[in-house]
Amino acid sequence: MSRHLTRRLVSATVAIALVGAALPVLAQGVASLRGKVIDEAGKPVAGAEVVLEFVGDLKQSYKVVTSGNGEWVKTGMIATPGSWTITVTSGKKTGVLPGARTKIGEMTRVADITISETAASVSKAPAGMSPEEIAKRNKRQEELQKLFDATNVAFDAGNYDEALVKLQGIIKEIEKCAACYAKMGDVYLKKNDTKEAEAAYLKAIEIDPAQASSYAALATIYNEQKKFDEATKMSAKATELMGASGGTDPTAIFNQGVIFWNQGKAAEAKAEWEKAIKLDPKMAEAHYWLGMANLNLGKIPDAKVAFNEYLKLAPTGQYAATTKAILDTIK
Repeated sequence: MSRHLTRRLVSATVAIALVGAALPVLAQGVASLRGKVIDEAGKPVAGAEVVLEFVGDLKQSYKVVTSGNGEWVKTGMIATPGSWTITVTSGKKTGVLPGARTKIGEMTRVADITISETAASVSKAPAGMSPEEIAKRNKRQEELQKLFDATNVAFDAGNYDEALVKLQGIIKEIEKCAACYAKMGDVYLKKNDTKEAEAAYLKAIEIDPAQASSYAALATIYNEQKKFDEATKMSAKATELMGASGGTDPTAIFNQGVIFWNQGKAAEAKAEWEKAIKLDPKMAEAHYWLGMANLNLGKIPDAKVAFNEYLKLAPTGQYAATTKAILDTIK
């Protein structure tokens, strides 16, 4: 076959591949949690064992170890309605954080976990508080956590109006509740009210600029609205916050690649998907879209490798038929 004909075949293949390939949705189905372990003096605890156990009928358990700065990250968790109990052990010291919840396709930071020899942990109290003040604070925190948990129950049950009422009740008491506004954004998204969802997420990051999940949610909204510059900024900020401790979330990196792809930046998308695969070699969607990027960049051998890897990981996946058709064409 002549070089000219080969080039024409590749160009035709790219055109075929791009049909229906625009505006892919951001990755979903998995979730991630991250946090920090500190001692009673507020110093980070390195090498602590962190066990995450799902509360419910589905048995799930994960184990990670804190880094030198006390941070821990668990990615690739199955996103399922319900809560997690996080137990930390370091020598004779322990700490427990109940009620942690994940969000599909996002990295969620939980409260710092304080470990001690005599007490279960609570999030770190402000310096200078008396023992009575700390006890009162912790009691009220537990009450608000129960109310927030009730909000999550209503949300998981599809009772979105009820969830909104509960969130509004919490906000009346705690005006600057970033987590409440972030959850409100999730509720509005379920109600297909993108305008209110956007406003809620923006309020969340106004209160807490480190709300990585809200940046990620805004990236999804702007991506679907084809506001790719805004989506890129939000996704980059989410990725920056999620990787602040040296850990990174392959889902967030994959999503950044999606946004680059939708901007027509195949080379930049390719680089992100390669990073995601390095972190999570079994992320099938990343292999598929890496194949698409290589195809559009004229890197046919590399595209074949990526497409074949996708089929190994997801032989009946949503892109399986398209992948097989492309491979048949570029043999």
